[in-house]
Amino acid sequence: MLKQAADYLTFDLMGLTPGTRLGEALNFFLYDTTKIFLLLTTIIFVVAIIRSSFPPERTKRILSHKREYIGNILAALLGIVTPFCSCSAVPLFIGFVESGVPLGVTFSFLVSSPMVNEVALIMLWGLFGWKIALIYIGTGLLVAIIAGIIIGKLKMEKHVQDYVWKMQVGNADIRVMTFREKIDYARDYTLDLLKKIWPYVVVGIGIGGFIHGYVPQDFLATWAGRDNPFAVPLAVALGVPLYSNAAGVIPIVQALTAKGMAMGTVLAFMMAVTALSLPEAIILSNVLKKPLLGTFFGIVALAIVCIGYLFNAIL
Repeated sequence: MLKQAADYLTFDLMGLTPGTRLGEALNFFLYDTTKIFLLLTTIIFVVAIIRSSFPPERTKRILSHKREYIGNILAALLGIVTPFCSCSAVPLFIGFVESGVPLGVTFSFLVSSPMVNEVALIMLWGLFGWKIALIYIGTGLLVAIIAGIIIGKLKMEKHVQDYVWKMQVGNADIRVMTFREKIDYARDYTLDLLKKIWPYVVVGIGIGGFIHGYVPQDFLATWAGRDNPFAVPLAVALGVPLYSNAAGVIPIVQALTAKGMAMGTVLAFMMAVTALSLPEAIILSNVLKKPLLGTFFGIVALAIVCIGYLFNAIL
C-alpha cells in the first residue's frame, strides 16, 4: 500500500516518468520516509515502555558489584534498552565510573548504546530482513563486549580525567511506575525522540534518494564492492568524521546496498557512524585523557573493520 501510494504521488500526480533519475529519487524518498516513520513510531513506543523499567539509577545498580565479564555482557545488553546517541551516553558513562562500575564495563555500554538499539534493529529488519538485523545486533554486541573487556584488561583508569573520580552523583530512590505512567512516559518519550531525530531521518533518506537515483551503479560496485580489499577500512575511515544516529544512516545504507556496495562494507560504515564520531571524541576528550581516548577509538574501529570483512565473507 505504501509503495502504491508513493508511485501514485510520484508518477501519476506529479507526472514524473518511471526510470528517470528524478522520478526514482523522489519515489524512493516518499516511500522510505513514510515506511521508516511508521516503523519508528511503533517500535520506539513499545521499547519506551520497556525502557521505563531501566532508569539510570537502576542501570547503575545492575552493573555494580558484578564480575567484570558478566558486567560487560550486561552493559552491552542494557545498551539495547537504553538507546542514547554516542554523545548523550557520555553523562551516564561518568555516572557509571563514579558509582564504581569497572571502566571496561562502562565502555561496553558506551559502544553498545548508540550502535545496538531498537531503532537499528527494527529499521534493519524492515529494510533487509531479520537475518541481517540479527547479525548486525549480534556482532554489534560482540564488538561492545570485546572492546570493554580489552580496555578493562589494560587497566587504564589513570587516563580518566581526575575530576571524574571526584564527582559525587546521588543515588536517587527508584519508584516503580504504574502502567498508566509507563504509557504516558512512552508517548512523551516517542514524541520527544521523533522531534529530535526527524531531521536526521529526512536528511538520511534524502541522501539515500540521491544515491538511488543519481549515483551510477557500477561506480560503487567498482570502488566499494567485494573485489576491493580496502573497501571496508575506507568505509570505516569515512564514517568516523560523520555524526548521525541509526535512524539517519540506515536509509543511506539501504541506497548504498542497492547500488552494489557489499553488505559488510556498508554495515561497517554504519557502525562507524553510530559508534564513533568526531563530536563524541570532542565530548569524551573532556572525560578521558588522550591515551585512553585513542585506545577506545582504535579498538572499536579495528573491531568494526573485522566485522565488515566477516559480513562480506558470509553474506
